[in-house]
Amino acid sequence: MVGYPAAVTRITVFGAGAMGTAIAMHLARAGNDTTLWASEFDAGALGALTGERRHPALPGHLPESLSVMAPDELKEAAEGADIAVMGAHSGGARTLARIVARGAGELPLMVSLAKGLEPDTLKRMSEVYSEEIGHERIVAVGGPGLAPEIAEGLPTSIVMSAQRLDVAEKAARAFRSPTFRVRVTDDVAGVEYSAVAKNVAAIGIGIVDGLAKVSGQELRNAKAALFTQALHELEELVEALGGRASTVRGLAGLGDTLVTSLGGRNRLFGELVGEGQAPEAALATMEERGMTVEGWDSARDIGHLAAETDGVGSLPFLTQVHRILFGSSPARSLLDCLKG
Repeated sequence: MVGYPAAVTRITVFGAGAMGTAIAMHLARAGNDTTLWASEFDAGALGALTGERRHPALPGHLPESLSVMAPDELKEAAEGADIAVMGAHSGGARTLARIVARGAGELPLMVSLAKGLEPDTLKRMSEVYSEEIGHERIVAVGGPGLAPEIAEGLPTSIVMSAQRLDVAEKAARAFRSPTFRVRVTDDVAGVEYSAVAKNVAAIGIGIVDGLAKVSGQELRNAKAALFTQALHELEELVEALGGRASTVRGLAGLGDTLVTSLGGRNRLFGELVGEGQAPEAALATMEERGMTVEGWDSARDIGHLAAETDGVGSLPFLTQVHRILFGSSPARSLLDCLKG
């Protein structure tokens, strides 16, 4: 049932990046007793969060009911929490989990916002968090959820996944509101792998946008064809990795790929590459703007997964994005995926 939670839920969001803060804003507006804890890695935003009551990368101000706590207030921030929301990006997930586990003790239910795999191990976020906190009550978030729109309270629909549906539903009840819809599934692998592959697809769509800008041609036919192909390849990969095709065709796959291709950080990074910047230079440009491009690592990870997983056939679009970023292929070579 959609609506505000029947009973107040005590929630702590660990990590005050743009997404963590946006989710904390939403949870507070939805009637939860919500605390946003800023780690030492959030020092650049902490002054604005406590002084101006806003995040530098987000529109609007924090709800009055949202508490903000500093790095040295970890124990107080976690005390009595029913749900812990982890706001780290995929590369920092294990580090944040260890910091929180040491300072906060037992965490009854954890929600992961990161969309990526752990570098080196290629483990999914639910696997990383489960290893660090010692239980499997982990909920992975997928689907289209851009932080600025969540911060503004604009209509959003996401999917929450857990090994047990009752665990996912418990988290969903706290997140749901009239403008924030949540579906639940037990296809954790499908949701988490979709979240990785969609980043790579969005980079490719951004590359086409960059090529179009430089050439003065729309390339809309090509972009539509490549978007469709990306979805087919995503479905093939996710199924081979143990996820369901229906998950790819829903919010976690199609929905998230669409929204990221329309306006996410990965699409913007791809556009810079399509305009002619070397991939490393484009990545540096994004970092100078304070934007993390998870698709950079995702493209490399997808390449490894595809090579090591039985049942994966040719993935020309995803493979060519990898070659453009890490090989010597020019950006325009992505259009060759339309051949055949």
